[in-house]
Amino acid sequence: MAVLVQRANHALDINPPGGNESLSVNGSDWLWAATAVYIVSFLVFYATTFFARSGEKIFHYLFTIALLVGSITYYAIAADLAYVVIPVVNTKPVPDWTRQIFWAEYVNWVVSYPVITIALGLLSGVSWATIFYNVALCWTWTISYLVSAFTRSNYKWGFYAFGTTAYLLLAFSTLAGGTTAAKRVGVARDHTMLAGWVNLLWLLYPIAWGLSDGGNRIGVSPTYIFFGILDVLLIPVTSFAFIILARRWDYGRLNLNFTRYGRVHQAGEFPEKTTTTAPAQPVVGEQAA
Repeated sequence: MAVLVQRANHALDINPPGGNESLSVNGSDWLWAATAVYIVSFLVFYATTFFARSGEKIFHYLFTIALLVGSITYYAIAADLAYVVIPVVNTKPVPDWTRQIFWAEYVNWVVSYPVITIALGLLSGVSWATIFYNVALCWTWTISYLVSAFTRSNYKWGFYAFGTTAYLLLAFSTLAGGTTAAKRVGVARDHTMLAGWVNLLWLLYPIAWGLSDGGNRIGVSPTYIFFGILDVLLIPVTSFAFIILARRWDYGRLNLNFTRYGRVHQAGEFPEKTTTTAPAQPVVGEQAA
């Protein structure tokens, strides 16, 4: 019992932080808590896959991947791994001031943002071209912010502007175009609620990034407290919201039951689809052929 009570976080002793501004023990403690939220959410969410009907597992598959990748990346950040030390451009007390930047966070976003986008697209009934377009915008947004974080001059804000432009295009597509399509399949209310929640959180990411890896206005630990709260609300909370609301969706009408028989559900033999018909009885008086 004493071992459980007196447990301490030695991650930063084993993996020393780098840079003048770096992760603190308290920051690492919070990140371990966020890691636990992701891991528990992943286990619970994966377990629900076994109770979903055969043709209604697409959202389970999508969010299982997002939760697993989030668990891995938050584990890496909490353990003070997967980072680089970058010279600070703005808001530095001395000329050679450096900051610890975790590239693992961007790996998390490059997976989780497209998962959210694909889920919203499948729900709304937009075309596959629109879904691919939105996924490309997610990657453009995330990669632009990553390049900006690694840029060692004020040219970083150009990449930030490009990335934020991609976010604005993504927000317009998921809110305006997605809602219009969702009305045709009778899920406008649920889609509006989910898309509104996601875009409200997405709106805070450019602000958080500008204050942290961009402008160096807040330290590393406050940065990942901020990002951690946003990520937990965006992925674990949204994933369970999807599954709860999905119980009242008509997957046939949404054309989402393609996970039942595989990619070519019209091909092959499926016993449950076969109906046995009795042989035709000969008509009285007919002469056999």
